[in-house]
Amino acid sequence: MTSVALPSKSLRAASVCLVVAILILVIAVLGMTIGAVTLSVGQVLDGIAGGKNAFIVMQYRAPRVIVSILAGASLGIAGTFLQGALRNPLASPDVVGITKWAGLGAFLAGLFTPPAWAAWAIPSGVIVGAVAGACVLLAIGRSFGGGIAALALVGVALGMLAQALMQYVMVLVPTRADQSMVWLAGSVYGSTMTDVVALSLWLGACLPFVLIAAIRLDAGGFGDDTLTSLGISPGLLRGGLIVVSVLLCAGSVAAVGSMGFLGLLSPHAARLLVGPRARHMVPVSALIGALTLSAADLIGRLVALPNEIPAGIVAAVIGGPYLIFLLIKEAGRHD
Repeated sequence: MTSVALPSKSLRAASVCLVVAILILVIAVLGMTIGAVTLSVGQVLDGIAGGKNAFIVMQYRAPRVIVSILAGASLGIAGTFLQGALRNPLASPDVVGITKWAGLGAFLAGLFTPPAWAAWAIPSGVIVGAVAGACVLLAIGRSFGGGIAALALVGVALGMLAQALMQYVMVLVPTRADQSMVWLAGSVYGSTMTDVVALSLWLGACLPFVLIAAIRLDAGGFGDDTLTSLGISPGLLRGGLIVVSVLLCAGSVAAVGSMGFLGLLSPHAARLLVGPRARHMVPVSALIGALTLSAADLIGRLVALPNEIPAGIVAAVIGGPYLIFLLIKEAGRHD
């Protein structure tokens, strides 16, 4: 019975991955046809091959599409690891404050460094902010016993603190705050091949840790007592999953800004489609995250032509109602 069920689940996961990958490809091609100059699919393909539209396609539109795919996949995996670490289906990098601390770091770096330094100052600020937020989360959570509920509640509180600090700084320095608002909303506008290379290198460096975390993710579903009886340190396991989630979030936030709800939506959709096993859920979460961010960017470019709505706002419009649905669902389950 088991020998039949396992291949069936693997086949289902492979089928879901194939369908989502095809949807990503379709949206990517559509994303490269839309802009100040509308191109046909044939002209896009000709531009990719080095034709007369190569500059528009390869310098402006392809980087935007690739960054949205990479960042969305990264946030999807980060949400999966965080939910596994906290054993909480409502956990995500933005809900527990990791993306907010990364955004705070970028916000401060952008405000208090010369504009000429922005290319390296903002990514550095993102990394410092995300790591600082995670360290404070783990330190305070450990002081409350390191329990799952403590980590989740402390994360929410820290996220609110980071948001309050950003608003306070905006009041202090209003002249430069406006320049950071679009980035804080989350947008892939203006992405370049430099962004593609930087994000690809970052995610490539994170890949070994992602693979290790994916192997250990299923164990995160056990209680602390069970993990201890199996010879696994609960603190080390959950802390490791959180650290990998932070690393993935840092790279994504540096590239596209503070995207909300992707880390919440992607794991839930993946769990519904292929079940909770890590080997199926992680790749599907990555693909759904890539699909969601790509689609959000495309929708944001279409609904307000010739203007654009940042992809982060579109994602929030989709994710906000879904979070309310999850809260109602969880409340009904506990009742």
